[in-house]
Amino acid sequence: MTSALSRWPPYLIPGVRVLHQKQNCAPHFAEIEVDFEPAAEGFDFEVAQGLTVEYEPAQDLPRFFAAAAVGIEEQLSLPEHGVAIATRVVLRRARANSFGSHELAFKVAGYLAARKALERTGCPRL
Repeated sequence: MTSALSRWPPYLIPGVRVLHQKQNCAPHFAEIEVDFEPAAEGFDFEVAQGLTVEYEPAQDLPRFFAAAAVGIEEQLSLPEHGVAIATRVVLRRARANSFGSHELAFKVAGYLAARKALERTGCPRL
């Protein structure tokens, strides 16, 4: 007999901030701050209205933000967490630089933000 999955997050988790930075021959740089909010069901990611990021070329930013969303959703969907995702994630702040920012850096930052939020609520993690 399996128990029903608990819904996650159980309450608002504001201001989860992550700076993912790695210096080597393939540098990474991504900084994000997100809020996790309970939702009716499923996963929803949005960028806060009016969010501005000083980065050129600016047309790369939507790809970076989408990669952060993928990292968050993948981390939350791991079966070992034992939760049913009912999450709205709002990107409140982001920083990028021309030397180390790319989609993978933002995906890792999203993954780390989700882990940090799970930890705040006491959910199991790897």
